Amino acid sequence: MSDRKYTAPALEKGLDILDLLASHGQAMTLSQISVALEKSVGEIFRMIHVLEFKGFIETVPGAEGYALTNRLFRLGMARAPVKTLLEAALPQMRELAARVEQSCHLAQVSREQIVVVARIENPGYYGYSVRTGHRRDIVEATSGMVLYAFQPPPVQARWREVIFDGVSEADQATFLANAEQVARQGYWRAESDLVPNVTDVSSPIMADGAAVAALTMPYIYKRGMRLADEIIAEVMATAAVISSEIQGIT
Repeated sequence: MSDRKYTAPALEKGLDILDLLASHGQAMTLSQISVALEKSVGEIFRMIHVLEFKGFIETVPGAEGYALTNRLFRLGMARAPVKTLLEAALPQMRELAARVEQSCHLAQVSREQIVVVARIENPGYYGYSVRTGHRRDIVEATSGMVLYAFQPPPVQARWREVIFDGVSEADQATFLANAEQVARQGYWRAESDLVPNVTDVSSPIMADGAAVAALTMPYIYKRGMRLADEIIAEVMATAAVISSEIQGIT
């Protein structure tokens, strides 16, 4: 016998739809949603339109059906745990930037992309930084590589259904091989394919056995500065400190 005191069938239908779209990873038609939830089209028709009106789901251009928007992500960003992550990370990032005279940023996952949620500018006279809000496909980003590499296998499997859409088999194989290397060594170092002379160095922020964010430094060489290979340990150490401060919170 259920020990639930109250029920809200309409709300539960809406949450079931959101859970389904999140787990499916791609657009679903009204009929597909109906079959998957074992409910009639009539039962979920109004709920679909309410969720679309409220901005939680949207029709996908060029495809039939509905998919999640980023509204749930934005709501999640307003939660205390994310604020706590930023509160823990920003002081450490500021110290890191001052020590090595390079900018750094924090990235998290938003569906098939990474999004930069915080950054600290290089305190020196000049440098390079990535703006807050910047997005890029997980498979193309150094931060994305790190975030994928430090997920449990079931999560990685779900991600692959989304992030490999339109990616060649050769590029998929390269990404997975690199991810295994990242998991072994604890960081990723890669030349930027967007900005010449920038080397991205990234390490995971861990909580409960998974990466909740990636700390990334877009290193740009300046005369008299330490080489990129020499600041890897600095980035990893900072990520480890932030991880220790958010354990049990995120």
